[in-house]
Amino acid sequence: MKRLISNVKNTFGLNKIPLTNTNFNSPTSTPSTIIIHKNPKSKIASNLFQMQSSNEIKSNKDSEMFLQTSRQKKANNTYNEVEGPEPDYNNAGFGFETFVIKEKYVLNHGGYLINPTIAYETWGTLNSDKSNVILLHTGLSASSHAKSNEKNSNKGWWQDFIGPGLAIDTSKFFVVCSNVLGSCFGSTGPSSINPETKEPYGGLFPIITISDMVRAQVRLLDNLGITKLYASVGASMGGMQSLCLAAMFPERVGRLISISAAARSHPSSIALRYMQRQVLMSDPNWNEGNYYSSSYPLQGMKLARQIATITYRSGPEWEKRFGRNRSKPNSSPTLDPDFLIETYLDHQGDNFIKNNKFDPNSMLYISKAMDLFDLSHRNSWLESSTYVKKYSDMSKYDEKDEFCLMQGCSTVNHPTLIFGIQSDVLFPVWQQKEISDVLKANGNKNVTYFESDSLYGHDTFLIDRVAVGGAIKGLVKKILTFN
Repeated sequence: MKRLISNVKNTFGLNKIPLTNTNFNSPTSTPSTIIIHKNPKSKIASNLFQMQSSNEIKSNKDSEMFLQTSRQKKANNTYNEVEGPEPDYNNAGFGFETFVIKEKYVLNHGGYLINPTIAYETWGTLNSDKSNVILLHTGLSASSHAKSNEKNSNKGWWQDFIGPGLAIDTSKFFVVCSNVLGSCFGSTGPSSINPETKEPYGGLFPIITISDMVRAQVRLLDNLGITKLYASVGASMGGMQSLCLAAMFPERVGRLISISAAARSHPSSIALRYMQRQVLMSDPNWNEGNYYSSSYPLQGMKLARQIATITYRSGPEWEKRFGRNRSKPNSSPTLDPDFLIETYLDHQGDNFIKNNKFDPNSMLYISKAMDLFDLSHRNSWLESSTYVKKYSDMSKYDEKDEFCLMQGCSTVNHPTLIFGIQSDVLFPVWQQKEISDVLKANGNKNVTYFESDSLYGHDTFLIDRVAVGGAIKGLVKKILTFN
């Protein structure tokens, strides 16, 4: 595997391959071609999303006092947010359907959940043989509300990617998106009531894994009578789920799309998520996860989100967007938010805790699940899941063997799109290339690797409808010729 993590420029040939626009309908674009998209500082992408207004909500006296203090700080600093494209996670909480797994649902690391609930939403029309289903997997803090619907007309987190004629065309496909186990937007998570104690799980919620989430999604598909997906699509943690589903249940997946993800979490991303968890848990209000009847750990959550924002965007974007500009250049510096980049991070933290309503414990448990993800790890899902016993012979490979990841991905022979972003610091492009190279080394001849030079870092998958949406739409159409 040493060649997979060699110098990025040498690996990708970036010094040799010109950055050019790509015509997806071109007959010369083969499935194995490395495509590098030239994002010409796209004004189109920049206008897709606007900075969200800070809608105020009231939760309890402590949170309102905290928010008032934050607002006062901004007033004192003449807070001035520089306009830029921002994703919107703020419209979850209603309009979803639910499915209950009516049993003691055993998790990979020995815990269990009694009758866990999965929240989901759908768009489009299911055809007669149920062969037109696309399962959309979510990122860490997202709900099932990827697109507006009749029950919730608010825009979803992938609003401009899903719909008639869009990247995921609902005039052709039936789209399903579920809220993952461990979350707080309708699916069972730490804030849910534990049937055994009649109180929220809180810090007693069991450790979960990506494969626990995926197995629950498969149970949902079973309930809907869907035996095989047209495509499994996911970005970030959703890309992990998409890969995991194809590896665990290859017969249930027709095509695979993984955007800005990884086949295994690497130390750099583990370290970043660890620091987020540490600052959250250092908030005295966290109280070992048992804060539901008292004050929420808002300060810890805000700081964790600020760290996360640094991993979601890129230095080059901020250089162009903020530079070294200060919010009040004619006043003396203070230790409060002063540089525009500081006011931006401060705003992102406040905006997240005010509008997103994401449970702090969910952040802890889901981010830990991301850290644990490793398709090459012989003790993760390969041995513990009753659904993959027929692949248990892979456990004979030592986890330190350089071919272990290849063995873990050996069942992923589907037509595949792997998409990476050059400015992504959370899931760097070499990790996307690792997935692509491993699948090709296993003999998968229908792997398309696509790389974008977008400045928006990891958040590109939420923002750049032109590059990301075009890749999805173009490759889905092209993949039709493979089977």
